[in-house]
Amino acid sequence: MKTDIITITDDLQGMDAAIESEEKFAAYYGITGKDALHLRLLTEEMISMIHGIFKQFRGKFWLESERTKKGLLCRLCLSAEKQVNKEQEAHMLSVASSGKNESAKGIAGKIRELFRQSLQEASDDDAEYLSRMTDAWVGSGMAGAVDSNYWSLQMYRQQVSAKKTEQKEEWDELEKSIIAKLADEVRVWLKADSTEIVAEKVIRL
Repeated sequence: MKTDIITITDDLQGMDAAIESEEKFAAYYGITGKDALHLRLLTEEMISMIHGIFKQFRGKFWLESERTKKGLLCRLCLSAEKQVNKEQEAHMLSVASSGKNESAKGIAGKIRELFRQSLQEASDDDAEYLSRMTDAWVGSGMAGAVDSNYWSLQMYRQQVSAKKTEQKEEWDELEKSIIAKLADEVRVWLKADSTEIVAEKVIRL
């Protein structure tokens, strides 16, 4: 099943429609109680990431599902096309070079920053673009891409867990993060013309 696609803007227009869509999705599958609450919180958390991300932002949100041996795999998807101008590109290149952004706090904040960077990073060459974005992710402390074109929360969790004594701040962020606690996986997919965040949660019905 795939729900209707909801348009979301930087001032959170579309939030109510997205939540209503999630509620219909849950009702369709008979998802209730804690599982329904977790889907609602994940929906709110994902959409809140794009609040004020940059002017005139427009993204698309939907849910989809797949039956697996472990249960119902629910995917919450947020996608946006590249939205670049020269001023934004110059700013993003400077951020990528320094590898720092003080507004990127917590796991959700860092995922938001990956999303923003990838949407505002222009390149006529796909390989060059992916290389620059990978360098920026590593520099921001969000290394953990398990492939050249996506970042994985679970891979990041494993890397931080293996070095949690040295990376105490990153481990604390994971422990406190709503999205890290509720989602089984989160991936940020890099594409030549768009970027997509997909949060996955398996529900046993």
